[in-house]
Amino acid sequence: MESKRARLDRFISAKTNINRKHVRLLLAQGLVEVDGQVARDIDQIIDEFSHICCEGKVLQANTASYVMLHKPVGVVSATIDDKHKTVIDLLSRADKQQLHIVGRLDLNTSGLLLLTNDGRWSKRLMSPEHKVAKLYRVTLKNPIDASYIKAFFDGMYFEFEDITTAPVKLEIVDSHTALVTLMEGRYHQIKRMFGRFRNPVIGLHRISVGTIVLDPQLALGQSRDLTAIEIAS
Repeated sequence: MESKRARLDRFISAKTNINRKHVRLLLAQGLVEVDGQVARDIDQIIDEFSHICCEGKVLQANTASYVMLHKPVGVVSATIDDKHKTVIDLLSRADKQQLHIVGRLDLNTSGLLLLTNDGRWSKRLMSPEHKVAKLYRVTLKNPIDASYIKAFFDGMYFEFEDITTAPVKLEIVDSHTALVTLMEGRYHQIKRMFGRFRNPVIGLHRISVGTIVLDPQLALGQSRDLTAIEIAS
């Protein structure tokens, strides 16, 4: 979801029904403020989180929201669903309908889920070119061994998409548990990669996205706002 960006004069004209010639006069007279500063440039670019006042009246005062949720199994990563409870249903925030999901988790996957109303932030976090690592704990039905490590790092060819996966880091925790770090997120990628070994995934839990780590104090279904450090990371 993209953030809404616009030229300042066009925004004011649309909000107030004042023609742009008069808006330029207001700007020249110093009667417009953006984020507490007098704005005079008609070409200034603003977005939905810019605090805008015109002739002492607030035209926009939206707040950016960044949320961490501990998603349970059985809850769908969607805003609306006819069959299952959604992650939005778990939130008690007044602005929950304005949030979108940053990197969905499957119905049967638990762990860290991020939500925001800031499209530019979520795009930076999820776009392939930024190569943000996602760390998962995987529980397998059958034992695993060191042969998995090389196979995951070398990549696997998926005929349906005609792609070879980027190198994936796999660390063996014990005979049936592994930590998997993805730099991309193909459809059911982890389950399909273990499927090459005929080893079903019976538990999948996301621990972190980049440097944002699931808060151990959050119980299943609970959420909190991200800290300033987490947002900036």
